[in-house]
Amino acid sequence: MARKPILSPTRLSTYLACPVKYRWTFVDPRGRVLQRAKWYYSFGSSLHRTLEELYRRDLSGVPIKEAVAETLEENWISAGFHSPEEAEEALAEGRGILTTFVETEIQKPEGVEVLDVERRIQKDMGEYILLGVVDRINRRPDGSIEIVDYKSLRSETKPEDVRNDLAMMCYQILVRSLFEAPRYYSTIVSLRTNHTATVEVSQEEVDLFTEDLNALATEILNREFHEIEPRWKPLCADCDFLPLCKRHEDFHPPSG
Repeated sequence: MARKPILSPTRLSTYLACPVKYRWTFVDPRGRVLQRAKWYYSFGSSLHRTLEELYRRDLSGVPIKEAVAETLEENWISAGFHSPEEAEEALAEGRGILTTFVETEIQKPEGVEVLDVERRIQKDMGEYILLGVVDRINRRPDGSIEIVDYKSLRSETKPEDVRNDLAMMCYQILVRSLFEAPRYYSTIVSLRTNHTATVEVSQEEVDLFTEDLNALATEILNREFHEIEPRWKPLCADCDFLPLCKRHEDFHPPSG
């Protein structure tokens, strides 16, 4: 029996941004040779891994302040940076970001229980498996569940950004399948500024999103990717797969 295809927030977002990029990233293995490490992925992954380790050391919800610098260095990924100097500058910035974050966490009221960090969850959606890795899951003193997502490069997040975030809505589906609660919240933390935004998400919103998600999944799973003709869009300029798209005679990057 064939295994069901897996869709994740990253895969869904990639498809919505560019079906051709989705093909070369997830469908056609010939695209792998062109993929290059990106400094912003390395930076974000380094911060996420560090926070995961700190929270796992102390699941009471307060990371260990004294261990920030050492833990970040142990988890630091330098791939994708243009020079050792650039990587060192980013590492120093990361120390500052995480130190400020931890200091803020220490000052928060007690009573919030961290249920898990970097929790990998999958749910059978019928035609496919929805897979996601949730940065942090909290249980508030009133019994409600809070889903927390870190954004390493974002400076500000508004409530409407949280409510319309595709990944956060996927996490709502996944977390609700494991944890019962009277109310559910989504929170995005902009690590660079320590700015946060939180919204409560209703079951009705989750149901409506699930309908749209299933429709999108059906489109992706039934798409004939080899038949797609690439067309220029702004994200093409920095895309690893630009050389492949340039082979098509009707693909015309802007002149100048």
